[in-house]
Amino acid sequence: MHGAADGRGVTGARGGHGTAARTVRDAEHACARADAHGDGAVHAARPVREPGGGTGHLGAATAAPPVTASPPAPPTSAPPPAPMMREGAQGERVRELQARLRQAGHFDLNPTGYYGPVTTASVSAFQKRRGLTADGQVTRDTWSALTARTRTPTRAELYPPTTRPISDPDPRCLTGRALCISKESRTLAWMIDGKVVSAMDVRFGSELTPTREGEFGVTFKSRDHHSTIYDTPMPYAMFFSGGQAVHYSADFAANGYNGASHGCVNVRDRERIAALFEQVRVGEKVIVY
Repeated sequence: MHGAADGRGVTGARGGHGTAARTVRDAEHACARADAHGDGAVHAARPVREPGGGTGHLGAATAAPPVTASPPAPPTSAPPPAPMMREGAQGERVRELQARLRQAGHFDLNPTGYYGPVTTASVSAFQKRRGLTADGQVTRDTWSALTARTRTPTRAELYPPTTRPISDPDPRCLTGRALCISKESRTLAWMIDGKVVSAMDVRFGSELTPTREGEFGVTFKSRDHHSTIYDTPMPYAMFFSGGQAVHYSADFAANGYNGASHGCVNVRDRERIAALFEQVRVGEKVIVY
C-alpha cells in the first residue's frame, strides 16, 4: 500500500511537474509573441500625460527642440562715391565749375579757381534746386546735372579781369573815353564809346575818408608819385578830385579788402594799372558811382 501509494504520488508529481512546465513554456511563448508584436501586456509602454498637455510613453527618448534659423543678415549698402570736388580744392576744374555755376545763376562772383565757402554754398543751392543731396560737394551726379544745363565756358568767362562781375555802366560812361568806377562791384572799367577795353579790381576810402562820387576829369598824372601827407608811394597816380587819385597800392595787393584807402581808388594789379596809365589822357572822364 505504501508503495502503491508512493508510486501514485510520484506519478502524480511527475504529471503535475510536466503540466507546470508546459504552463511556463506557454507563458514564455506568449511573452515572446508580445515582444515581437509590441502589444504584450508585460512590455507595452503606458501612455502618460506630459507637462505640456500631450501624451508620451514611458521610456521613450525626449525629442530635441526645433532649431530656429537665424534671420538673414541685412544687405550692406555700398559706400557713397567719393566727390569729384569739394571745399579746399583748387585748379582749372574748379574754375570751370564756378563759371558754369555762374551761368546757372548760382555764383555771383567771377571764377577764382579756389573752392571756398562761397563755392560750397553755390553748389549746395544748385543741388537743392535739382533735387540732389545738398551737401555742397560735387559728385558725378551733380556734375552731370550741371553740365547738362550749361555750356562750355569761354576763356573770357574762365579768366575775367576782376573778382566781381562788372556792374552795368553808369549812362555817363557810355560815350567817349571814361574811367567808369563802380562802388557796388568794386571795379574800374576803362571804356571807350561804351565798350569795356580793360577792367580791374579796386577798393575805396573808409567811412572816415570816403571816396567822393560824381563826374570828374583827370587833372594830372604822376608815374612815381609819393604822398607827402601819408608818406606812402602812389605809383601810376591819376588825380581826379583834389588829392584823390586812381593809383597802384601794394597794401591792396598784399591784404585785399581787409584794408581801405585814405580816399583814393586803389588798384592791386600793377601790370594793368601801368598799361592804363599809358592810355588815359589828362582831361578824360572819371565817373565814380
